[in-house]
Amino acid sequence: MWAMIVKEFRQLRRDRRTLAMMIVLPILMLVVFGYAASFDVKSIPVRVIGPAAERLAPALPDPFEVESVDPSAGRSDAETALRDGEVPVVFLTSDTGVTVLLDGSQLFIATSTRGAITALAERAPQRVSVALEVLFNPGLETSAIMVPGLAAMILLFVGTIITSLGVVRERQAGTLEQLAVMPLSPTDVFVGKIAPYFVVAALDMTVVIVAGMWLFDVPFRGSVLAFALGALLFLFVTLGLGVLISSVSENQGQAIQLALLLLLPQIMLSGLIFPLSSMPPGVRWIGYLLPLTYFVEIARGIMVRGAPMSALWPSYLYLAVIGSVVFGLATLRFRRSLAPAERHGRRRPQPALEGASR
Repeated sequence: MWAMIVKEFRQLRRDRRTLAMMIVLPILMLVVFGYAASFDVKSIPVRVIGPAAERLAPALPDPFEVESVDPSAGRSDAETALRDGEVPVVFLTSDTGVTVLLDGSQLFIATSTRGAITALAERAPQRVSVALEVLFNPGLETSAIMVPGLAAMILLFVGTIITSLGVVRERQAGTLEQLAVMPLSPTDVFVGKIAPYFVVAALDMTVVIVAGMWLFDVPFRGSVLAFALGALLFLFVTLGLGVLISSVSENQGQAIQLALLLLLPQIMLSGLIFPLSSMPPGVRWIGYLLPLTYFVEIARGIMVRGAPMSALWPSYLYLAVIGSVVFGLATLRFRRSLAPAERHGRRRPQPALEGASR
């Protein structure tokens, strides 16, 4: 028994990747997620508009942070700013009162704002009325923001984990050698491998969206084509990540480890569960590098707020750039992993041909 224990420790010591996952990853998760896992919103960006905007803006207490003041703007401007995701809260002033408009798709910010406005209304003079109005998700339903996030999770799961496991399984089974000797280019093999996962992910996402709309009354106020374009760009990123993981993994266990290493930060730091505004700046910048952050913005913006593509173009642009980079690297890595099998497959028939000539 002691010999077996020593043997396992030695084997574990040689497997540096698994050892790093067991020691470094828990510490990293504790530090990063310990700071990120917070529902408390400490800062609420607001826009103050209307004839009394210049008088109200300096008087707003914490946690409100005035980003802009526009005395000439009206309610239509406020609704457009909320729909396009420019700010989550707008103070619409008049000579006799204030109407606070909230973006219901920003659930935690809206909840924190409602509590702060209640306290602010108690301190306001009696002649000044303070009204609160929630747009786009009036009931502040959790399902309205979680269903778009679940659609993003499905694309991430299928594109990253399932794709990486499928490609690694092909390498372990020796199927890549058979594909290498066929009259197919590496690009044909690459596209043929990822096409089924692309279709499955698209179907799963469609089922989740339709079921969420039917079961939980989740709205879909925006353009279906704009949503489909965002999903397409994000799926290219996830499929590329899956192929990259498979190209550096020797077996399915390593592929799962690397996939989880990429999945956990995206789930925790993308704003899917915890709002980015509640994270400290030292952790928040990681969220702005993750592709899931931008697809969540696209999905919630289009479905819940009905935001147009012109208001979400930075998210589309980021997904397009990172998708091109990741997908290009995945194609090159797949070509390199296929090249040794192709050379081996071409050399294999030579001994038989020499024996036949003799």
